[in-house]
Amino acid sequence: MQDPEANKLFIKGLTDFNKGQTLSALTCFEKADKIEKDSLNTSYLALCMAQQRGLVKNAISLCEEAIQKEPENSTLYLNLGKIYLLGRKKEDAIKAFREGLKYETNQQIIDELTKLGTRKPPIFPSLPRSHPINKYLGIIFKILRIR
Repeated sequence: MQDPEANKLFIKGLTDFNKGQTLSALTCFEKADKIEKDSLNTSYLALCMAQQRGLVKNAISLCEEAIQKEPENSTLYLNLGKIYLLGRKKEDAIKAFREGLKYETNQQIIDELTKLGTRKPPIFPSLPRSHPINKYLGIIFKILRIR
């Protein structure tokens, strides 16, 4: 950021966000965005909008705009992935996280992917994962703790 006031607001917003005070952070990011457009600020603004106001669709489009301006910043992909998770779009979140890891190793993205876990292979690999036999046997095996 070039403008010192916008930079000050962004840093305060980021500090509040890291403390879990997303409403205060949202206000700071909005003010900074009005002063100067910055992709990182826009990304955090979008994440706070999704968390506080539930505006997931708007947040996704804002985050995607930020990524178009600065596609090699892994933090933008981290925030996009978190927004997708808020919108219950786990597959899209995983894609966003993996895309961010292509540009740089980001421990926060790795932590998010670790939290999401990995899937076990289907019981019958010759059938699609969504096939009822794989689906229901997988559920039964999980309940019985066979796998």
